[in-house]
Amino acid sequence: MSAPIDLEEVCWHALPSSEIAKILDVDLTGLSPSEVGRQATRFGPNALPKSPRRSPLLRFLAQFNNTLIYVLIAGALAAALLDHMIDAAVIVAVVIVNAVIGHIQEGKAEQALEAIQQMIAPKASVVRSGIRQTIPVSEIVPGDLVLIEAGDRVPADLRLLHARRLLIDEALLTGESVAAEKQEAVLPEETVLADRRNMAFSGTLVAAGQANGIAVATGPHTQIGRISELIQSVEAMVTPLLKQIDQFARRFTWFVLAGGLALFAFAVLVRGYDWIDALIAVVALAVGIVPEGLPAVITITLAIGVRRMASRNAVIRKLPAVETLGATSVICSDKTGTLTRNEMTARRIISARHTMIASGSGYIPEGHLQIAGTGDQADAMAASMPLIRCGILCNDASLRKVGEDWRVEGDPMEGALFALAMKAAVDPELERTEWERLDEIPFDAAHRFMATLCRGSDGATALLVKGAPEALFAMTSPDDIGDWERAIAEAGNEGERVLAFGAKPMPSDAERISFDDVMAGVRLLGLVGFIDPPRLEAKEAIAECRSAGIAVKMITGDHAATALAIARQLELADDPQAMTGLDIEKLSDEELERIVARISVFARTSPEHKLRIVRALQAQGQIVAMTGDGVNDAPSLKQADVGVAMGIKGTEASKEAASMVLLDDNFASIVSAVREGRTVYDNIRKVISWEIPTNGGETLAVVLAILLGFALPMSATQILWVNLILAATLGLVLAFEPTEPGVMQRRPRKRGAPLLSPFLLWRVVLVSVLFAAVTLGLFFHTLDQGRGLEVARTMVVNMFIVAEIFYLFNVRYLHMTSLTWRGALGTPAVLIAIAILLLGQALFTYAPFMNAIFGSRPLTVDDLALLVLAGAALMLLLEGEKHLMRRLGWFKELND
Repeated sequence: MSAPIDLEEVCWHALPSSEIAKILDVDLTGLSPSEVGRQATRFGPNALPKSPRRSPLLRFLAQFNNTLIYVLIAGALAAALLDHMIDAAVIVAVVIVNAVIGHIQEGKAEQALEAIQQMIAPKASVVRSGIRQTIPVSEIVPGDLVLIEAGDRVPADLRLLHARRLLIDEALLTGESVAAEKQEAVLPEETVLADRRNMAFSGTLVAAGQANGIAVATGPHTQIGRISELIQSVEAMVTPLLKQIDQFARRFTWFVLAGGLALFAFAVLVRGYDWIDALIAVVALAVGIVPEGLPAVITITLAIGVRRMASRNAVIRKLPAVETLGATSVICSDKTGTLTRNEMTARRIISARHTMIASGSGYIPEGHLQIAGTGDQADAMAASMPLIRCGILCNDASLRKVGEDWRVEGDPMEGALFALAMKAAVDPELERTEWERLDEIPFDAAHRFMATLCRGSDGATALLVKGAPEALFAMTSPDDIGDWERAIAEAGNEGERVLAFGAKPMPSDAERISFDDVMAGVRLLGLVGFIDPPRLEAKEAIAECRSAGIAVKMITGDHAATALAIARQLELADDPQAMTGLDIEKLSDEELERIVARISVFARTSPEHKLRIVRALQAQGQIVAMTGDGVNDAPSLKQADVGVAMGIKGTEASKEAASMVLLDDNFASIVSAVREGRTVYDNIRKVISWEIPTNGGETLAVVLAILLGFALPMSATQILWVNLILAATLGLVLAFEPTEPGVMQRRPRKRGAPLLSPFLLWRVVLVSVLFAAVTLGLFFHTLDQGRGLEVARTMVVNMFIVAEIFYLFNVRYLHMTSLTWRGALGTPAVLIAIAILLLGQALFTYAPFMNAIFGSRPLTVDDLALLVLAGAALMLLLEGEKHLMRRLGWFKELND
C-alpha cells in the first residue's frame, strides 16, 4: 500500500498531470475497479463529516445554567415560602420561556454545517475503465477522471486536464462577482486560491463550457471541507449584553444574600424581632429587590427590536444580536452586491481620439454619453458608434424589462453593453436584425476573446471581435500601444474592468471564420471600462457610520485596485489603505492585530484570512459585525459578534451561520439595524435605570425601619403588591420607546463597558435615597396626624406608585430633557399602562376586599393631591440633575 499523503498540502495547481498521477498512484485515463477500492480505503468517502450534536434534552437543560436564572429561581422559592403562588408562577414561567427560546435558537444554529453538506451535488459523471459512468458523489475518490459541463455543481476539487470555454461561478468560495475563466496550464506555486485557473473546486457551479479533470481532493480535504472544519473550530461568541447580565446577576446575588443575612441577624439579635417575623420581612425584601421581571422585559425589548428591524429588511435569527448590533464598532462588509449594486455598468468608452463617460447605473438603460474633457461631442459620438455596434453584435446576452427591473440573460458585461447601446440611442434588437450572424468563435479562456462574422442588410460582411485588451493588441498591433496602456491603467485605477473591441472587413461571400482570420488585419475600435457601481444609499450609510464612530472595512475576493477604487468612491476612510490575502499570510496574528485598525480594504481574501481579520479586530476590543453570502464567509460570520448574511444571493450555509439576514442585501439596512440596536440598548438601560432604583427605594425605606427601630412603612404583602403591579404595567412599557434624537452621533460603547455605568450607579443611589426620603416623610407626617399605621402604609404604597409614574417620564429620555410636549404625551404603551396601574391602585386603596387582603385604607382627595405634588417635585428635581450633569459634561463622562 502507498504511503499516506496529505491532499491539502499538495500544490496541485503547480504540478503537471504526470506528477499528479505519480502522487496519487493512478492512471489518468480512468480508474479500474481495484484502483477505486484502493483509493476509497486510503481516503474515505467524498462526504463532509457530520458534527456531533447534543441531545435535545441536554441542550434544553443547559439553558438553565445561568446565574440570573438561579436568582430568579431563588425569587420564586421566596415567593412560594410567603404563599404568594402567583408571583412564584410568573417567575417560573419567565424562566421556562427563556429556556425554550434559547433551546430553539441553538438548534437552528447547529444547522450551519448541514447546510454546507447540501452544497455538494448528489450525482457526478466519471470515466472508469474507459467507460463514462454516473455515480453518487460520495463514491468519487482521488484519481477519478471527472467530467463537468454547464449547469453542473463540481463534485470534488479537480485539477483540470482539458477545459473548453469553461466558466465557473466561484462566488461562494472567493467572493468574485464574475465567473472565473478556466484553463489547464500549470500555474506558479504561490498562486492564490481565487487565481487558480486550472482548478475546479467542490460546490462551485459551472456557468459555461465543459471540461474534465482529475479529482485531487475529496470530502473534508476539499476547500469546502476546510471551511466546514473552520466552522467547527469557531467557539460560539457570548454577546456583550449576556456577559454583562451574567456578571451583574452574580454580583447582585451575593449582594442580596449577604445583605439579607446581615439584616436578619441585626433584626433578631439587636432589635429583638421574632426570628419568623424577621425571616418573612427579609424574604419579602429579597423578592422586592430582585428584579425578577428584568429578563422578561429584556426579552420583550429585544423582540420589539426584531420586529422593527424586520420592517427595515433585517431579519434577526438570534435574539441577543439585536442589542449587540447597537454596540458594533466595526462593520466588515463584502463589496459585491452589498456596497455595490452587483450590476455591471459600461462606464468609460475610449476610442482613438476621445474618451466618453456614460451616466446612469446598473442595467437600467437610462443616461447619456458625454465627452470627457474638451473636444467635439458629435465627433466623439461618431467615433464611439462602431465600438458600440461591435459590442451588440459580438454578444450572446440580452436585456429585458421584468416589471420595474431590468434583467440580463447571459454574461453581465455583455448585458451592460446592451444598456450602453440604448443610452447611445441605438436599438440593439434592430441592429441584430439588420446584421445577420453567420459564424462565431465562442469565448474561451485559452484565447480570451470572442469573434462573430456578421453580414449587413447592404451585403457588407465584417468580422467583429471583443476580448481581453492584450488579446486584441496581439491581433491589431496598434502603433500607439503606450497610449492605450495608459488608458487601461487609468480605468483600472477607477476600479474598472476593461474589454477591447476590433473589426475587420471580410469578403462578401465569407460564410465561416477561423483563428487565422483574426490573427491579422483587425482594426482596434477602442476600449470599454466596466464597473459594478456603488450603491448610493451605501455611501450615505457609511457617512452615518463614521459620524457614529463605527469603522467600515471592505473584505472582498476581488482585486485590490478594484476594491480600493470603490472604497474611495464610498469614502470608506479619509485615505483608504488596502491589503491582500498574500500580505496577511506574511503577518503573524500579533502583527495583524497592530495594523488591522488602519486598513480599510482587504482584497483577494480566503476564508482563513477573513477569520483572522475578525479575530484581530476582536483582540483589539472591537465589537464586529461581519457580512457575507458564500460558504467561504460562514466561519467568519460565526466568529463575529454579529454575523450578517445576504438574503437574496446568500447561501443557506451563510444564513445558518449568521445572526441576522438582510432581505435586500443592502449595506444601508445594516446601518438601520445598528440604529435599532442602539435604541434597544437605550431601552434596556432605561428599564434598568427605572426598575433598580425604585426597588432600591422600597428596600431602603424598610431597611431603615429595621435599623432605626420604627414600624415598617410597608408590610410584606404590600411590598409584593407594589412589586407585582409595577412589573405587570410600567415594567414593560419602556421596551416600546422610540429612537432618541442623535442616537447615531454617539460613539459605540466599549466591549467591557459595565451594564451599570457610573451614571446608572449614581442614579440608583440618588433615586433610592429620594424615594425613601419622600415616602418616609409622608409616612411620619401621616402618623403625626394620628391617622393610624394602616393609613400611613397606604400613603407609602401610593407614594411609591405615583413617584414611579413620574420617574418613568424622566427616564424616557436619558440623553435629553423630558420636559417637552412629546415627552409629556408619552407613547400609547405608556398611557395604557398608567391607566391600568391607576385602576389597580384604586382597587388597592378603596375596594373593601383589597383592604382586607393588604391592610390598606381609603385616602382623601387632599391625600391624593399631596401625592401628585410630591411626585411632580421629584421629577423636576431629577430633570434639574439631568440638565446639570449634561451642562457640566459629567453625563458623557459617567457613561463612557
